Amino acid sequence: MPEGEGTSGSWRGVAASAGALLATVLLAALLFMVDASNTARDEALASERHSYDVMLLTRTADGSIARAEAALGRYVLDEQPRTGTIYYNEWLAAQQQIGELQRLVGDNPQQRARVEQLRRLFDRHGDELGEAASAARAKKGIGGISLFFQAGQSTLGQSTLGDALRGKLAEIATAERTDLRARMDTTRRSSDHADQLTGWFGWLAVAIGIAAVILGFLAYRALNDRIAALREADSEAGRAQRLEAAVQERTRELTEANARLKAEGAEREAAEAQLRQVQKMEAVGQLTGGIAHDFNNMLAVVVGGLDLARRKLSGSRREVEFHLDNAMEGATRAAALTRRLLAFARAEPLLPVALAPAALVENMLDLVDRSIGERIVVRTRFPDELWPVKVDPNQLENAVLNLAVNARDAMNGEGELTIAIDHETLGGGEIGQLPAGDYVRISVADSGGGIAPEHLERVFEPFFTTKPVGKGTGLGLSQIFGFARQSGGDVILDSRLGRGTVVSLYLPRSAETAGAVGEAAMPQGAAAAQPAPGTTILVVEDDPRVSRATVGALEELGYRPIPCSNGRDALDILAREPRVELILTDVMMPEMTGTELVRRAA
Repeated sequence: MPEGEGTSGSWRGVAASAGALLATVLLAALLFMVDASNTARDEALASERHSYDVMLLTRTADGSIARAEAALGRYVLDEQPRTGTIYYNEWLAAQQQIGELQRLVGDNPQQRARVEQLRRLFDRHGDELGEAASAARAKKGIGGISLFFQAGQSTLGQSTLGDALRGKLAEIATAERTDLRARMDTTRRSSDHADQLTGWFGWLAVAIGIAAVILGFLAYRALNDRIAALREADSEAGRAQRLEAAVQERTRELTEANARLKAEGAEREAAEAQLRQVQKMEAVGQLTGGIAHDFNNMLAVVVGGLDLARRKLSGSRREVEFHLDNAMEGATRAAALTRRLLAFARAEPLLPVALAPAALVENMLDLVDRSIGERIVVRTRFPDELWPVKVDPNQLENAVLNLAVNARDAMNGEGELTIAIDHETLGGGEIGQLPAGDYVRISVADSGGGIAPEHLERVFEPFFTTKPVGKGTGLGLSQIFGFARQSGGDVILDSRLGRGTVVSLYLPRSAETAGAVGEAAMPQGAAAAQPAPGTTILVVEDDPRVSRATVGALEELGYRPIPCSNGRDALDILAREPRVELILTDVMMPEMTGTELVRRAA
């Protein structure tokens, strides 16, 4: 071989080797970049799946919380253990789902902080709902319903606690959705980069093919490398297609889950509306039946007594007075029932003051004696040191008097009644749901026959009574229960057949100094001088029968009453009668209420 040709061949060999080396380097670089691009795309797809899992878990937790609240609503109504089990299972499922959500967002500081806030809201809402569930488990009747609705009205900022809980779940899902869009952009960029690298790889394959024609064996080797690289690229493309199909399937599943959650939300709203309607109808039915029956009995006593008294007017005075006393007793019972119903319907706020219960009970012993009769021996036990409590004195007097009257009926008017006041320091949860602290215990014990075990769980329900027909409305103990809870205390009833009943009212000790009993409850101006006989009094009453009775009573007492039937007539009379010194008016009247009349007259 000539030297030139050898040199030329050597240079061609060197050039071919250099070209092959350069092609190999370029091929390796492209393979590395394609692999890096595919890895980035896989990571982006994994991040997308993570975001879908977080969003699905927030919706699942929201659904579990909603089902738990709906189950608790049914539980406080029917107080059935099966319904309570549904509530506890759903609430436990929501707690586990929040724990799983906390694990999923552990690598995201912002989401981790949101889930921590969600956990605190969930625990706080669980404590409130737990009080209603505990009352339902203890079968406290309306107490559980009241606590359930209080929990529903508990506020956090400008929204209810339940709305804040769902809002935090929505905030977590929204943040994850924002991250998802960013991750989808990353996936798209990775795919575009991979496609670009694939295009470059094709151009390199073309160059290697052209070099194969010139270099022969090297071209053959380059062709083999190109075929292997193309096969690998096809494999990567197939995997990308499978991943894309998986993402589409996951998207379809999330869409279906979202549709199911919307359907469950609509079903929950319908169930809540139905629950409210059932509750209203049930309360109206109980109220109508019980009150109509009691008022019918009382009116029968009043009408019968008056009719018999009218028939006996020509007879002995003693017999007439006997029938009139019966009629007055029926009217008094009807008036007491009316006051109870008004207080029960208004849910009027308490006017608490600091007072010593022992002093209040001691001042009302004469009233208790007159209410329960002479055949019942009343015993009292008061401590040497008087702990004050902060309660409404009128409500406390009504509670003690109600318990004394209930004890009288339980003993059939003859026996021993004990009113005791003790000081106790309780641990947390020792008595009902009361927190740890100092409490004053006011107990009323009787020597009657006791309450049957099957009735003990229902004694605090409104309109439930163990007394004979016509002897009670079933509102006394339920009002005492509501008063105790409003005052921060509780009521415990202990009764055994043949051994009597003890009702204990627990009230928290107050740090304030007790004042004189009745000072805070006395209305302003109550101690002013009473009007003298001959005083002109304007009587405003739209019911002619009540007006005639009131005018007659005032004339009998020596006053000069001027009757009228509405507020407008009253203002006209005031304009032309300067001698009117007192206005005695009804409150609820057509066109103008008594309150509006007094304001305009002033």
